[in-house]
Amino acid sequence: MSIHVYHGLIHQLCEAVGLPDAEGAIARNAVEVDGFEVAMGHFDSDPEAMYLNFNFGVVSSGRSLRVFRLMLEANLTIYAQDQAQLGLDTDSGAVLLIVRVPMCDGVDGSYLADTLNHCVRRADFAGRS
Repeated sequence: MSIHVYHGLIHQLCEAVGLPDAEGAIARNAVEVDGFEVAMGHFDSDPEAMYLNFNFGVVSSGRSLRVFRLMLEANLTIYAQDQAQLGLDTDSGAVLLIVRVPMCDGVDGSYLADTLNHCVRRADFAGRS
């Protein structure tokens, strides 16, 4: 798949959610969903897919052990099937979710919007109110 397919999917996503500036989203390779910045990427090393990178923020003090356990459980039971992985940014300590989305038939702007909303709902485990 080409970068043109990736750009087309971002245009469709922006149309599906009512964002007027698809070119801005493409230039930044990011959109904001419910207060979270979601970075998007397409890489030559995996031309058949796009990647969504969610930064859920730093875990509040005293919750680290519980959040680490929940992250491990999610990686083993939920995200193993979804081509996704929860982890920590070693520099900031922020909880990250990286999702691989195949660019294939059936993946369009509505699918991406649903995926973004589904993933943002997962921020609750990290202590988001």
